[in-house]
Amino acid sequence: MNAGHVASLRVDGIVLKRHDDNTMHRMHQLSWLWIPLFLAMGQVLTLGENPRPNVLVILADDCTRSDLRLYGGKNALTPHIDRLADDGLVFDHAYLTSAMCQPCRAELYTGLFPMRNGCAWNHSASRPGTMSLPHYLGPLGYRVGLAGKVHVTPPSSFPFESIGGFDSNCVRSPTQPHRLDEVTEFITRDPSQPFCLVVALVEPHVPWVMGDPSQYPPEKIHLPPHLADTIRTREDFSRYLAEITYMDSQVGALLDALEHASQENNTLVLFSSEQGAQFPGCKWTNWDAGLHTALLARWPGHIREGQRTSAIVHYADVLPTLIDLAGGEMESRALDGWSFTEVLSGRQKTHRSLSFGMHNNVPEGPPYPIRSVNNGRYHYIRNLLPDDIYIEKHLMGLRGNGKLNNPYWASWVWDATDNPQTYALVKRYTHRPAEELYDLTMDPHEMSNRIDDPSLQAIRQSLSDSLDQWMLEQSDPGVEQDTWRSLEASRVGEHRYGPPQ
Repeated sequence: MNAGHVASLRVDGIVLKRHDDNTMHRMHQLSWLWIPLFLAMGQVLTLGENPRPNVLVILADDCTRSDLRLYGGKNALTPHIDRLADDGLVFDHAYLTSAMCQPCRAELYTGLFPMRNGCAWNHSASRPGTMSLPHYLGPLGYRVGLAGKVHVTPPSSFPFESIGGFDSNCVRSPTQPHRLDEVTEFITRDPSQPFCLVVALVEPHVPWVMGDPSQYPPEKIHLPPHLADTIRTREDFSRYLAEITYMDSQVGALLDALEHASQENNTLVLFSSEQGAQFPGCKWTNWDAGLHTALLARWPGHIREGQRTSAIVHYADVLPTLIDLAGGEMESRALDGWSFTEVLSGRQKTHRSLSFGMHNNVPEGPPYPIRSVNNGRYHYIRNLLPDDIYIEKHLMGLRGNGKLNNPYWASWVWDATDNPQTYALVKRYTHRPAEELYDLTMDPHEMSNRIDDPSLQAIRQSLSDSLDQWMLEQSDPGVEQDTWRSLEASRVGEHRYGPPQ
């Protein structure tokens, strides 16, 4: 086929634009495997001329965005992440829909919100037939691999090539040392074929056992206001900060491997911190410290250095962006996300007008469904069972061996006896009002609920209406979804709610 010819195949919502003989040869080899699927889904592939980047996605695990220096953190040393930020674009308003490991990763890989892909609880499963990064980028000529933590299922929906070298067990103590041989082999295997590699690190997920806590003397730590100031909290926060710095060293090792392989200039690097840490008010909540994530993008020669953007983006937007950059173009709203390529290039300053959040507490504790919406400044949260007590068993309870999983929580309860500030934080975590409204510009740690402020009633109503509409679009029944029955149905592929794929 000549470079000027255009080939087309039917695929749901993707247009491949690339005039390239090697790509065409690979597409021809794959055609008998993929054409039936493409025809069944109603998509279109054509070929164009834009250069396509390699992609390296680096994920931290349970790292609160505001604890990173580039987002205002006052403690953790992260020279490699800071260098990555200096060399590219920092997103100030990137969000995930559910502040738990499995749902947020399923969203990232599928471009679908939790209700649409089916993984709307932790330790559940995406709906059978759900497609992810390998399904979309593979036909566009990419090899797609995953190193480190997987934590998404079923395997047929996430058929990444497994790449070794990084620990996949986020609760191992200590974390296995990483090695770069398989990563290097993957990224250098075939210079004529682009790659997409996700490296899902397991720090700073608990247990906080990696790194050097002596760098962070507990008495010198600056605690954020949503954490109770107890001796044990400071000790644990010191170990958590040490893990952030250890994680940063792994980011540096990956960036060095990319450079040594001479792939630095033609690779889009994305770094994200995932959801918040295992401290009260972060992970397993819809507060900003849970849903607001770090997102950095570097692609030399294509993304300007040292830039920040206030564009609102979701994890669901990453896959459509990679499809776009890989030569594909989404024709229809087959996914919940859409490409923010124009934000990466600097040609566009905005993306979404709203971000949305959801939490189903089962199996992390008794049912406690939460939904939320954020316009970048004002954050509206709806607790659907406000008369119930919020319980998160991993944070507040005992492990199977009878030991406290997170001992600092017990120190909060003890200190609350005669410390009004600690009592208020314990109450904030366990007893939630039906509605919350925060001005994130004036109150970034969300310590002052403005839901009854007369001057904000128009904002309250607008955000509440938007949340209602989103839940309707997602076929989200709210309270009825956060049950053990619904979770078990998801695990066996019999989802009771949500639109089918």
